[in-house]
Amino acid sequence: MSVELANAYWTSAGPVEVHFGREWSLFDFAERCAQTAQVGFVGLGLWHADIEHQLEQRSFEDMRRDLDDNGLRCFELEFLWDWFVDDGDRAAADRTRKLLFEAAAALDAHHIKAGNIPGKPCEMPRLNEAYAELVADAAQHCPGSKVLYEFMPFDVNVNSIEKALAVMHGTDNTGVVIDTWHMGKLGIKPEDLRKFPLERLGWVELSDGQYEDADDKLDEVINRRKLPGEGEFDIRGYVEVARDMGYAEPWGVEVLSEDLRALPIDEMYRRSYESAAAQLEPVAA
Repeated sequence: MSVELANAYWTSAGPVEVHFGREWSLFDFAERCAQTAQVGFVGLGLWHADIEHQLEQRSFEDMRRDLDDNGLRCFELEFLWDWFVDDGDRAAADRTRKLLFEAAAALDAHHIKAGNIPGKPCEMPRLNEAYAELVADAAQHCPGSKVLYEFMPFDVNVNSIEKALAVMHGTDNTGVVIDTWHMGKLGIKPEDLRKFPLERLGWVELSDGQYEDADDKLDEVINRRKLPGEGEFDIRGYVEVARDMGYAEPWGVEVLSEDLRALPIDEMYRRSYESAAAQLEPVAA
């Protein structure tokens, strides 16, 4: 089976300051596309702050040309949050929503991630209602791109398979993002993924780490993740179960690592690709 991997934003951006400073990449977008294709990735991802920065210098048409010239697709756009808060408190979130919907339509994005990175509490009935509205809004503006829910340990509302299913209940054309780092931290084992219907398995991305939380949990989240196969999580197990369920999309590689971001672009991309690809190949006898 051929391996198709997508280079997520935080694995391709280089020396950025995740959530606490300059989040846009110093790497030229055309260079990112060229390096992404050169090592074997089939596409990449973008973060909203980086998109805003790109549009100061070029258009979506220019970005789409860079992708097409390298045989790439934009697979994921990030990140929609605060879509469930009261209208009066979500002006910034609505601006990001508009930007990502425009980007998704222009760049033919596979999906847009949604979730709750800030960790704001919300009752499930309201969350379910607001998520349905978000998905319906996306269908009007970028019908070729799905909204997918990424659940994670610091999402106080949706931090289990059961709650992920609940937030999507009654909403078609959506699913979850399975990030193996988040699954490892939540104690969700590979076999647990079978609780999701296949149609809800929207995207799987690979990242490794340790089961025991570091003293500084925030630093661990944004700076200390490991390349697939270099930590304690059962990456091959998640891959095997997802494949057995019928997952047939490319696999994202999302490793938020200060050490990885410090490498030269060619080495960073090569190591990310090779470590992830090794998890999808048969085990040597």
